[in-house]
Amino acid sequence: MTETSNTPLLDQVTEPKDMRQFSVQQLIQVADELRRETISAVSVTGGHLGAGLGVVELTVAIHHVFNTPEDRLIWDVGHQCYPHKILTGRRDRIRTLRQPDGLSGFTKRTESEYDPFGAAHSSTSISAGLGMAVGRDLQGRSNNVISVIGDGSMSAGMAYEAMNNAGARDSRQIVILNDNDMSIAPPVGAMSAYLSRLLSGPSYRNIRELMKQLASKLPDPLERTAKRAEEFARGMVTGGTLFEELGFYYVGPIDGHNLEHLIPVLKNARDAENGPILIHCVTQKGKGYAPAEAAADKYHGVSKFDVVTGAQAKAIPNAPSYTKVFANSLIAEAAKDDKIVAVTAAMPDGTGLDQFAKEFKGRCFDVGIAEQHAVTFAAGMATEGLKPFVAIYSTFLQRAYDQVVHDVALQNLPVRFAIDRAGLVGADGATHAGSFDTTFLATLPNMVVMAAADEAELVHMVATAAAYDAGPISFRYPRGEGVGVDLPETGKPLEIGKGRIVKQGSKVAILSFGTRLGEATKAAEKLDGLGLSTTVADARFCKPLDEDLIRTLATEHEVLITIEEGSVGGFGSHVLHFLAMNALLENGLKVRPLCMADTYIDQDKIENMYDLAGLNAEQIVDAVQSALNIKSEETTTISAI
Repeated sequence: MTETSNTPLLDQVTEPKDMRQFSVQQLIQVADELRRETISAVSVTGGHLGAGLGVVELTVAIHHVFNTPEDRLIWDVGHQCYPHKILTGRRDRIRTLRQPDGLSGFTKRTESEYDPFGAAHSSTSISAGLGMAVGRDLQGRSNNVISVIGDGSMSAGMAYEAMNNAGARDSRQIVILNDNDMSIAPPVGAMSAYLSRLLSGPSYRNIRELMKQLASKLPDPLERTAKRAEEFARGMVTGGTLFEELGFYYVGPIDGHNLEHLIPVLKNARDAENGPILIHCVTQKGKGYAPAEAAADKYHGVSKFDVVTGAQAKAIPNAPSYTKVFANSLIAEAAKDDKIVAVTAAMPDGTGLDQFAKEFKGRCFDVGIAEQHAVTFAAGMATEGLKPFVAIYSTFLQRAYDQVVHDVALQNLPVRFAIDRAGLVGADGATHAGSFDTTFLATLPNMVVMAAADEAELVHMVATAAAYDAGPISFRYPRGEGVGVDLPETGKPLEIGKGRIVKQGSKVAILSFGTRLGEATKAAEKLDGLGLSTTVADARFCKPLDEDLIRTLATEHEVLITIEEGSVGGFGSHVLHFLAMNALLENGLKVRPLCMADTYIDQDKIENMYDLAGLNAEQIVDAVQSALNIKSEETTTISAI
């Protein structure tokens, strides 16, 4: 193919093999067009923009050099995979990103053969890559395995566990460190590029292997001295001593936006015969789009935006977000109690703790992408009399479950868990849905488990957690804005294990745990209109249960509906256990526990997702009618009892 600067080249690329014969100049043109296409697509759909813009050249170079999909390419987290999707046969659907029935915002195995590993949580790529490399070796294949991991993801212990194992096994594996924030060592232009090509090339590697063999013939003291001298020399030149100690052959740093530098290094890594290699690329998040480069977060996550100005379409909120309410409430409590501290695992903005940090700089701790450490770190502070609040997304708390069990609950330490993004989350889909925290926390002895029905209740639950010193306590709340209720001036601690009656009826009882309370109230209004007098109660607590409230609802109503934004095994299961153990199911009580179905729900609008989950007002009404074995048209003639 002849080089051209006028004819679009991206139009000629339907899959990576179409650009394997392109020259470097043609690849530079493809990268420019790919960057524009990515910006255009995300301006329509919203999503993660900055990370993808930072790896455009790297994406082009990898697919040019390696024989994907036979060569396995794993993107850690997947925030940066949009350019990859465009190059791998999904360009015609790229404007369906994060939309109903559209492309996932992350890599997804069922979506394309070019996505060999699904991702959305960080720091998994090296472990998965090692597993693939071992699978390849055991089956006698020779394909390459490439894991691309960001410097943020490298803050998680799992990445180092994987590297330690990979270095010990010495399997042929390539790890590309995409360093777009705190560079370990900056690239220094042509000399850095030259050294990287030299150190990654076969001549240097062969000399190094020869020196290792010669050193092995020396007496032990001299062998150790020779080995350390060689490693020290490489460390002085490249800064890669840490990775070398873990058993990786380190190359870099190199300019991740310079294809003339990237391609020869990737080819050398591709052609290496053995051992794990780490290539350190320095990139700029948001590269090539001025509004992203200028933004503090480099446009990490954006809503729909104007390409020319970069202005994002922001809906005017009807109420403050739950996250903001939590942050403001915690600030208010911390102003009264200097023992309150806050911990986040690399999500200060997402959890609202960036605002807490501005008010109490020395009392807010961002530990990086290290949820396990965050929990045990908080446990340690609790032993010294501090009151740690661990603010963490439900889906990320899953990563620290052993620490919650062993380091917090078992020792009955008063760690407070503020669980954001509880329930379904919309465009991020199943990977970020907060479906399981109630189930896995409420099973633990000593744990108190709460869920806020609205933003006012959240204010009170922050106060409750601040005042509770008898052991661990958690409270959950969803993504997005509240329902618009008036907020109390100050939070008041709730009585532990006590719910509340919101509306009194006589025939049907709906017991809600969490923010389905609004839908329960809507359902009650409809049921009342159909002649089915309905009580609505807010449980507030899954553990301990309000046994008096449940006993009253069970004995004074014909139907009891429980509803929650979580998986089976959670609140409804605890209620059923109590009813069964106290012989409250033996007098004809009809119970229907409504929870999320045993499936993962893909991205959609929140209301559609809850329809699919069966947790909206209409489904509550259907559950009542089913329990009473009546058809919808029959209810018009039924009088309230």
